[in-house]
Parts: sequence; C-alpha cells; structure tokens
Amino acid sequence: MSFRYPFIIALLFLVILSCEDSKSKSTKTEKQKIELQKEKERKRDSLLKAVKIPKGGNNFSVDLTKIENLQQEQLIPFLTQYGKENPETLVEISTSFGNIKVKLYKNTPLHRANFIRLVKMGYFDTSFFHRVAKDFVIQGGNSDLQETHEVRHQVGSYLIPNEFKAENTHQRGAFSAAKYSEQNISKASSPFEFFIVQGKNGAHHLDNDHTVFGKVIRGMDVVDKIAQVEVDQSEWPKKNITMKIKVLR
Repeated sequence: MSFRYPFIIALLFLVILSCEDSKSKSTKTEKQKIELQKEKERKRDSLLKAVKIPKGGNNFSVDLTKIENLQQEQLIPFLTQYGKENPETLVEISTSFGNIKVKLYKNTPLHRANFIRLVKMGYFDTSFFHRVAKDFVIQGGNSDLQETHEVRHQVGSYLIPNEFKAENTHQRGAFSAAKYSEQNISKASSPFEFFIVQGKNGAHHLDNDHTVFGKVIRGMDVVDKIAQVEVDQSEWPKKNITMKIKVLR
C-alpha cells in the first residue's frame, strides 16, 4: 500500500504535463496561423500600393482594392450574376493606329461578362497588342510590364469554360479568346487574352478550338494597320502597341 499512492501521484503528474504540452503546441499552431495570415495581408497591401503607381508611360492606375479575387469554384455563378447586372455588349479599343469597335455576343454569356468586368476594372489599359501574325491574327491582353501581371494575380486564377457556338466562327473580324494549350483538354479560355482574326479568308481551323465571343463591327482598317508592324521572332511587336478599352453600351 505504501508504494501505491506515490505511483498514482506520479501518473497524474505525467498526465498533467502531457495536457500542458498539448495545449502549448495548440497555442503555438494558432499563433503560427495568425502570423501567416498577417504576412499574406502585408504582401497584399504591398502589391496594391505597387500597382497604383503608373509605369511604362501608359498613364494607367488600377485600384486593386475594388477588385474581387475570383477563383475557379466561384466562376460560373459569379459571372452569371455579373452578366445580369452588367448587360453591355459594345466596347471600343483605342490605339495609336485608330479605334476598333467590337460587338460582344450574348450567346457566350461567361466570356462576355468576364470581358466587360476586365474592361471596367481597367485591366486592358495595362496591356498591349503583344502578338501580331500578319494575314492571321492580332492578339492583345498581355504585356511585359510588372503591373499587368500584378493585376492578373489580384483578379483571380481561373479559366473560362468554352462556349463554342456553330454560328460563331473564325471569319475575318472574329473576336476570340486565347487559351493555354498545356493540359487543357477542355479547351477552356484564358480570361485575359483575346485575338482578332485579320486574315481575309478567316482562320476556320480554330473553330471549336477557341471560343468566338464577338466581332469587329468597325475598325478592321485599324486591325490591318496593326498587322503590318515589324515584329521579332516571337511575333512580338518591336514597338509596344498600347490600348485603352471602354464600354460604350
């Protein structure tokens, strides 16, 4: 009996120590989570401040505090609702070569809503016509400026499901969505880049491979002028072709 009570006391002491250690680890983990969250917020604040400073001579300023970061799982309900609240279908692309007026199709609602959203954010004002392939297409929505990629990061990480329509083909003047070819068997579209078919015979080999979501209704002469610029080996214009896009109605 004399050895029994000290053993029980020792056992209770070990249990208490174990609980205290577990509590300490739990508290430490919670503190780490808080610190990680604070670090994310600090990086985000730094990003927001950086993007508001115009660079590259484009005279743009995108306020990322008003941009909702969109992820893939939210995409369809978000763009569906956004499309209802923002029904515009007519936009104008201004360049140093002149203006291009584009009519967006209502039968590609996700692509139309996404494009209108980016126009209203001012995203495209940070970008260029970055690819020119004469007698084929001119492509816009990207640049080598840091601001463009910072805005992309804040806008969200997602792809738009294809919205192929038999009546929307890659004829001359077609306004179509670029896509990433790697691991993209669903042929989903990039949310940021578009191209205009410039070739006189169209580019029908792209039908049902890229989503056509609009057409140029005025300014194909401007498209033709852009198609004549000098480019490097990667079809990037040697002189930056900046743009500003606005919603007309």
